[in-house]
Amino acid sequence: MSVRNDLVMLILYIYFCYRDQIVEMFDHAYGSYMKYAYPADELMPLSCRGRVRGLEPNRGDIDDSLGKFSLTLVDTLDTLVVLNKLDEFEDAVRRTLRDVRLDNDVVVSVFETNIRVLGGLLGAHVMADMLRQRGERMQWYRDELLHMAKELGHRLLPAFNTTSGLPYPRVNLRYGVLNPLSRTGTESDTCTACAGTMILEFAALSRLSGEAVFEEHARKALDVLWEKRQRGSDLVGTVINIHNGDWVRRDSGVGAGIDSYYEYLMKAYILLGDNVYLERFNTHYNAIMKYISQPPLLLNVHMHNPTVSVRSWMDSLLAFFPGLQVLRGDLKPAIETHEMLYQVTKQHKFLPEAFTTEFRVHWGQHPLRPEFAESTYYLYKATGDPYYLRVGQSIVEKLNAHARVPCGFAAVQDVRTGTHEDRMDSFFLAEMFKYLYLLFSEKNQLHFDIDEYIFTTEAHLLPVSLSTSQPPCRGNNTVRFSQLPTEDLFTYSCPSTQTLFPNNPSFAKTIRDSYKYLTGVGRAFHASPDRCVCVCVFMSFYCLYCLAGQHDPVYLMLLCNSFHQCLSFNEAHEGVYRVKLVAEVTQTPEEEVVPLIVQLISPPYLGRTVLTAGPAKFGMDLIKQEHGTSPYTACGPIENAQELSGHIALALRGDCMFAAKARRLQEAGAIGVIFIDHREGSNSAETPLFQMVGDGGSTADITIPLVFLFSQEGALLTSALEDHNNVDVLMLGGLRKACGLATQGSITASMLPAVLPFACTFTFKSFSRRSYPERLTN
Repeated sequence: MSVRNDLVMLILYIYFCYRDQIVEMFDHAYGSYMKYAYPADELMPLSCRGRVRGLEPNRGDIDDSLGKFSLTLVDTLDTLVVLNKLDEFEDAVRRTLRDVRLDNDVVVSVFETNIRVLGGLLGAHVMADMLRQRGERMQWYRDELLHMAKELGHRLLPAFNTTSGLPYPRVNLRYGVLNPLSRTGTESDTCTACAGTMILEFAALSRLSGEAVFEEHARKALDVLWEKRQRGSDLVGTVINIHNGDWVRRDSGVGAGIDSYYEYLMKAYILLGDNVYLERFNTHYNAIMKYISQPPLLLNVHMHNPTVSVRSWMDSLLAFFPGLQVLRGDLKPAIETHEMLYQVTKQHKFLPEAFTTEFRVHWGQHPLRPEFAESTYYLYKATGDPYYLRVGQSIVEKLNAHARVPCGFAAVQDVRTGTHEDRMDSFFLAEMFKYLYLLFSEKNQLHFDIDEYIFTTEAHLLPVSLSTSQPPCRGNNTVRFSQLPTEDLFTYSCPSTQTLFPNNPSFAKTIRDSYKYLTGVGRAFHASPDRCVCVCVFMSFYCLYCLAGQHDPVYLMLLCNSFHQCLSFNEAHEGVYRVKLVAEVTQTPEEEVVPLIVQLISPPYLGRTVLTAGPAKFGMDLIKQEHGTSPYTACGPIENAQELSGHIALALRGDCMFAAKARRLQEAGAIGVIFIDHREGSNSAETPLFQMVGDGGSTADITIPLVFLFSQEGALLTSALEDHNNVDVLMLGGLRKACGLATQGSITASMLPAVLPFACTFTFKSFSRRSYPERLTN
């Protein structure tokens, strides 16, 4: 019992410390905005001044969020109540009523203005009204924020003046859409999320104001999207024509362009109690889990041919989806995808704006997006697993270490370099701190019952009582979809901790463990002075060093000097020569990425060129078996299969998944594959090794050995082949209980395949069998 009590006390201590730290961080960000930027829309944290549209260089679509209406202040209002900053909230409401104008001659995004400004006004009104009714504060308040919200709603309504009912993507706050002075209205397309993320704010506005027109327009837009879904797959595309309803972009996923459409179908059911929204969501969700979800990945597919993936990268906005899966009660895939995202953050500090299916950076920006924190919050509240508190701690620590600047928090321009961007979006204050604070708070520590509210996609709070306390819009004639799949346990219920996880938070751990080292970021090796260390030196020389108290030998590979002389362990440890951890003999609870070796042994290399290679989680295990290759993209037909047959192939990374390349090359007769990174400059010294993973399905059919070389190591190999048409090589497995098994062969120049972007190609001839000692003994 004392251990359990200690654990409870530790968790409470973590709550207290991190909640206070999050409040301090919020004060730094919000205080900087109010000091240096207000009444501008956003803070420029590197310049320590406000961003005013028209006075700063145009950033394209990003600036469509700015409407000269003190965006950050309005977006942050209800966050002040959540963080128990009631004095600041009352002051901020007074400032909003005094300073904020909504009739500016500026063209804004309908979507962004709805979720940030209209949602911010509604969330603040709900909080102000709640405090007023308690008789504690805001006794002077007379629904002024609601009146502002209604004014803004009417300024957004002209965007819905289309033949289809889908809204224009932009509107002029003063002149609407079709007015000659509006400077907008020529657009023909909008994103699915842009048209489908209006119902929560517009329905709440209708039910609070009594004007049904807002909910009616938002509902009609959802009806159009539903009718335009691809009936065979039940998926929607990313971009749609607002006039005729034709799909402009037919790629379908759960990230950018579609994300909050799915979110609002689910949450509209929770907020409004209309089963139509839930039925539509469940239909889409079944399609997502059938075609898009390939745990832990969420891949974009073609809506008309959903078995075809349309890109090899994912965007960071999909990080919201595990949280939505929690709301539905589908915890296993939520845990899997969240763990994958966490591993990516461990590798890159933050989620890159886009990253490949092999977890490399595709777009390096990180604008301090909150979606990963959002899903972390939902998963912790659903599972009670303290693991998610540790994830929250890592978010807090990385923000302080890598984004905090003297005047707030700055977006990261490139996660690879850590450079900053002069940008602090309003959603950072509206969402990030709200979710982090709630993660480290118990319900009884809040000013209100959080379960009585639903979060909008911008994390604004709307009361679920709207479904019963206020009438629905007049003329609600949407038709129920009668041909639904069989309903499951969670169709009409929110998840219950006691039902799903009865005193068993370890259930989530059993799911996460399979993805713990998905990106190759594993435990750091710390040499222990009481372990026996075996150092292998190639070219048939090897040395054995045993330190004091020899137990559980650790096998290392050491690059010997030019005279093939064995070095002392101290010399190697001090970095005179590079040492790489290969494996520990003893069983450990956490899997390590075991490097493999490609070694050039023919003159003039004579074994001195040793290339560190990464393994694959599928295919033949080079650690256990011996085996005896020109870079293809290998994503299309193999043009020179006849020359390739019986040899090992080189394949460039990128364009399609490792498993797809391996299958094609295996079918062409290759006996093994060495993949080379297409990202210029990558190397094993600066980038952690990772294990190549499959494509979500079974990879049991892939039986050939597979290794991975970073770009610089691969360049050494290709350079050797350019200089010497015949190069003998050894391919070595890992060194768990032996120095590894090796095979020898020669590399010769080969004909140029049509699919190859390199200037020259080559094929490894079959290796003749020659093994190294199978075991090193002391």
